[in-house]
Parts: sequence; structure tokens; C-alpha cells
Amino acid sequence: MPAEQGGPMFIGAQVSLYPMTGDFVPVIMDALTAFDPYREKLRIETDDISTLIVGAPEVVFPALRDFYVAAAATRHHVVLRVTLSRGCPGEPDDPMCATGALANPDTPVAQRIEEARAAVRDAAQTGEEAAAQFSLYVMGEGQHMDEIYGCIDFLKGSGTFDRSKNFCTRITGDAGPVFATLREGFCRFGAPEGHVTMDLTVSANSPSTCKAAA
Repeated sequence: MPAEQGGPMFIGAQVSLYPMTGDFVPVIMDALTAFDPYREKLRIETDDISTLIVGAPEVVFPALRDFYVAAAATRHHVVLRVTLSRGCPGEPDDPMCATGALANPDTPVAQRIEEARAAVRDAAQTGEEAAAQFSLYVMGEGQHMDEIYGCIDFLKGSGTFDRSKNFCTRITGDAGPVFATLREGFCRFGAPEGHVTMDLTVSANSPSTCKAAA
């Protein structure tokens, strides 16, 4: 990831986990303990609908990965829903969100694509498979569509690309490279001072997948 350290902004995720089992409470509560190693670097607030995670993306995405892996390891069908946002003009800057992960938009798109693909190749394996679909929204005028097209080019050569779908892109593979792909897409495309959001769904142990593999 880029080395330059940026100033504070607001970066966060609203996270909800849906286990497809009658015994869903321990699945959720046990998965939440995956956040424990990250709590000193994140602000975490849980209510009856979702968990808010605020912090730098260098911490947010590994925390989300570990949360997903913990839930997937139960072998229940689980679905993770996440809305991520950075630079929202309606939120106050938070020093906890100071980050060096956001790419300089003056760096040519082709270079950012290659750096993003290299980061995905270097991602550690977790042993848990992930099927994800997401949409990236780069807010603003001017060249924002160039940023989106750059992200699409990155995805197609990321090694996790599955296919394009209506309104979103599907990626699959080990959760390590999958969440690295999501992090790179979120951080390397769109102006660092701009507003960028991601709508994300990740599924594990779907009976549809199991039936197809049988």
C-alpha cells in the first residue's frame, strides 16, 4: 500500500452478520471476538442491527476478514453485509482514521492497478473460501468514471474475479485474497479527499454452492 501518511478523515463500516441457523446467537457473539485484537485501533459500537467499525482501512479490512473467517469456520451458511464509506462530507474527521493506505490519484491508473494486483497476490491464505459481490461508488464530478473503470480493470486481473453482474461485481476465492481485493478497490480508486462508498455482501457455506459441488 502507499507509504504516504494522510490526515484524519472519517472511514467506517456498518456490519451485519446473518447466520442461517436456529442457534444463531453464539455464531454472532463468537465471531465478534475476532475484533478483539483490533480494538485499540478501532472504534467499535454494536447495537441490535449492526456493528459500526471506525478506523483506518489498514485495520478495518483485516478485522472484517477475521470476523468473516470466524463465522465461516462454524460451517453454517452465513452472510456478511457491509456498507463502507470514506470521506463522507456529513461526518466529522476522526484522528483514529488517519491512514497511509489511500493512493495518490496523480499516480497513473495503470500503475495503481499493477500495485493493487501485487498486493492481492501477496495476501496470506486463510483456509476459508469467500464468495462476494460488491459495488464501488466514487462520488463526484470530473474523472470519477475513469477511477471506476480503473477499478474494473484491476478486478479482471486480480485473480479473484468471477464475473460481472447487474449493478455489481462478483469475486471468489480464499478470504485472504478476496478481502485484499476489496481493500485495494476501496483504497486505490477515487480521490483520497473524496467520498467513496462500497456496498458488500459475502457468503460462506451456501447450500446452493454445496449442492452444485456434489
